[in-house]
Amino acid sequence: MAVEFQMPKLGLTMEEGLILEWLVEEGAEVTEGTPVLIVQTDKVDTEVESPASGHLARVGTVGETFACGQQIAWLLSAGESAPRAATRIAPAPQAVVAGSQSGPKASATSVVAANASVAGRAFISPNARRVAKELGVDINTVRGTGPGGRVVSEDVEDANRNPALRVASIAALSRQNAADSGQPVLASFAASALAELIGIDLRSVFAAPGQRLERDDVVAHIRSLIAPGGRGAPPQPEPPAAGTAKPALPPATQTPTSVTPLSGMRGVIATRMHESLRDMAQLTLNIDVDMDAIVNDRNARKKNGYAPGFTDYVIAAAARALKEKPYANSQIVAEGVALLPDVHVAMAVALDNGLVVPVIRNTDSLTIEALGAETKRLASAARNGKLKLAELEGGTFSVTTLGMYGVDGFTPVINPPNTAILGVGRLRDEVAWTAANKPHRVQRLTLSLTWDHRAFDGAPAAEFCARVKELLESPREIVG
Repeated sequence: MAVEFQMPKLGLTMEEGLILEWLVEEGAEVTEGTPVLIVQTDKVDTEVESPASGHLARVGTVGETFACGQQIAWLLSAGESAPRAATRIAPAPQAVVAGSQSGPKASATSVVAANASVAGRAFISPNARRVAKELGVDINTVRGTGPGGRVVSEDVEDANRNPALRVASIAALSRQNAADSGQPVLASFAASALAELIGIDLRSVFAAPGQRLERDDVVAHIRSLIAPGGRGAPPQPEPPAAGTAKPALPPATQTPTSVTPLSGMRGVIATRMHESLRDMAQLTLNIDVDMDAIVNDRNARKKNGYAPGFTDYVIAAAARALKEKPYANSQIVAEGVALLPDVHVAMAVALDNGLVVPVIRNTDSLTIEALGAETKRLASAARNGKLKLAELEGGTFSVTTLGMYGVDGFTPVINPPNTAILGVGRLRDEVAWTAANKPHRVQRLTLSLTWDHRAFDGAPAAEFCARVKELLESPREIVG
């Protein structure tokens, strides 16, 4: 009996997913729980497992976007045929690079090369890297055929079978002349769903050049059709209410070498950080911490094998302080300031194309050894594209570090809906004075706490930082 394979809802905020790569060939037999495809959400690229056993009959193709719950494939019994197909959403937008063609006549290969040069390693799937390593193929010579020029595992396998398919570099694709192909309509899920419901061809809807169609664009198009004498002409914008006008961005002062659209991960980061600064009353304070005791503990652990990183100790101290001072483990809700009973510290992990913030569950209950192992696992999963959406949700407080870049103190931006975030600077040598007025060497770092003044005031913020400092300078409570 045929089983529908639907786009899963992998997290609370996921509404749709873009198919980046099929890991299983068409018609292949799969068992329940086998990874079948890689899906891109607004937060992460993640593997999706088969919900049942059977022969795979694909409905969706690489580059197509499906709403959660929409069918993307069938799982069939031997000899069974797929009953029907599913409705698709417009493919995700691609990057535009200065100097390349635009509009319906843009070369498909030039778009691929442009995206590859803009995003770099982000346009190579984790599975393709694994296959390239196994086959001994230089991933940088593989021509990508996935969405936006992404290199998928099939490209690596093809290049391994036929070396003539390889190129000197991904950038060399821009010099090739492929057949012209029309660009897809770029539309949000809400716009596509409304257009499909009403029976509107998205190609007839007016939008600003290069911009993704939104639901309001479709609504304006419908209104223009039903207006007296309306023919679906580009609607005239209504004058904005006082104080609500969105200023137009100035053009580039030079011809840019490339333009990366604020979409996907970059777009999510841009939107959330802007909203964070707009919607919160954020302030930052800095405090210096003597780390000699932590350095000594870490050196002793190194002799016995694995030692946690300095940020792990800071996370452990912050988690204990959050339990003791729950006003920092909070969020703003309609009713007021909600104090959260469980401490789930999120740690920022930098990627080539953005930032992800995986969550360490019940951080305050972990030993320093268990905490170090978990942060190492989450960081590795983030860099290899293996994080699950559930591992990115539910954080109550965040820790971020720039110490590895030589930064002392900085102003981190709060990750909504948290009310605070702690920044960690570099470990540095300084001179301190003993009680006998003699100088001695001390190792210090600066902690930078940004907090939402709506949730708590400066004095409680300072008390929280003072407690973190105390736990790090006398670490018996966090190291055992």
